[in-house]
Amino acid sequence: MDSKELLRLVDLLQQETSARRAEQASRAAIESALGQTISDLNATIKQLTASIADLIEENRLLKNSKKNSGNSSIPPSKDQNRPAKTSSLRTSSGRSPGGQAGHEGSTLKMTAVADKVINYKPHFCKCCGLDLQGRKAELVCRRQVIDIPPVKPVYTEHRLYRKVCACGHQSSADFPVGIDAPVSYGNNTQALIAYLHTRQYIPFKRISEFFSSVCSMPISQGTVCGILDRFAIKASPAMGLIKNVLLGATVIGSDETGARQNGKQNWFWTWQSTQATFIAYSSKRDFQTIQGHFPMGFPKAILTHDCWNPHFRTQALGHQICIAHLLREMIYMEQKYKSDWPTQFKHLLYAALQLKRIMEPADYHRPVKERSELEMKLQELLLYKIPLKDKELLTFQKRMAKHRAYLFTFLYEQDVPADNNKSELAIRNIKVKQKVSGMFKSIKGAQNYAIVRSITDTCIKNSQGILNAFATIANLQPSR
Repeated sequence: MDSKELLRLVDLLQQETSARRAEQASRAAIESALGQTISDLNATIKQLTASIADLIEENRLLKNSKKNSGNSSIPPSKDQNRPAKTSSLRTSSGRSPGGQAGHEGSTLKMTAVADKVINYKPHFCKCCGLDLQGRKAELVCRRQVIDIPPVKPVYTEHRLYRKVCACGHQSSADFPVGIDAPVSYGNNTQALIAYLHTRQYIPFKRISEFFSSVCSMPISQGTVCGILDRFAIKASPAMGLIKNVLLGATVIGSDETGARQNGKQNWFWTWQSTQATFIAYSSKRDFQTIQGHFPMGFPKAILTHDCWNPHFRTQALGHQICIAHLLREMIYMEQKYKSDWPTQFKHLLYAALQLKRIMEPADYHRPVKERSELEMKLQELLLYKIPLKDKELLTFQKRMAKHRAYLFTFLYEQDVPADNNKSELAIRNIKVKQKVSGMFKSIKGAQNYAIVRSITDTCIKNSQGILNAFATIANLQPSR
């Protein structure tokens, strides 16, 4: 091989080596670029994974944090996603459902003296056909049918006469007080209208229909409204008597609820005891309403309520926060947050309710071990550090720390209930009235309902006949 051929081979080898080095450099650059891309993709995947986890947690909180009638004070009618089964705050008593052993049943009873008697006697023998007219009949069985006679209005005509004296003077008699118009409706009619409107929640149109169809007494809706206005005026003095009863009570419950009057949001308030219920209508949900009706507060009474701030400003001997409201809040907190704190607080409240059931009268005035243990557990829960991210739970803990003195009042006072259910029942009637009859058309109509409903509930608490009480009020003369 000559030198030229050798140089050519060396040159080819150098070119091939250069090409291989260039290929290796290109491959290294590609591998470096792929490595960076993979690294970037891994970082993106990690970031997306964290974002997905955050979104899943946020979605869980959104699903579990919806308030409804089972975990808050929202009424069932406002539940957007009502659960298939409503949860109850009540715990099992261990007893089977239905009537318990020893429970006395009731059945329809006969009256001793019937208004009408119909006798059925055989006139001939069913065996031989012999006439039985002269035979003595023996009573073997009797049955009674209870019915209502046809309702027919009674028209009472009042006539005035005059006489001429020997001196020539003419003297005329006077109509009794209350007989002012040529034709008017009597006291029983007025009482029944108030009863149907307030106790049975019947709207004006159906009250008018009832009197026309059932009583054969046409009454227009406008007349119904006018009768209720006059009845409320007659009933107003009874509100003063109800107030006096409340001021002398040792335990009073209070609550309020929204009500629309001609489309505008207003409020019904209630203050009630075991003997009386006072309901008031107001355009505000603030302390001014309380001052307007009870300026001196209730210095002799423990006031139970749902932790609404104006109630704490009311002068009272003490306060009791409604445990039922707190339990519903704890159910909501359990659903929203992954924390044992609301569960522990809920169990604390249940333990307090159980203790109330077994306490003897003397226990309220002496040290009780179980009660002291509940106070210590409460202190422990109030000092527990809740994460800042659990905002609502932290706010609730601070609220309980602020009002802790009013949490277990019912364990120190025998007559104080653990809940405010009686007040909620008193105010619930307004919601029922609105569901049946719609919103109140005027302020006066709402005020009339508050007055008459107060008397209705007070009658029920004192086992008095509502219709009889209304008839007595209708017989009164309105204050001028």
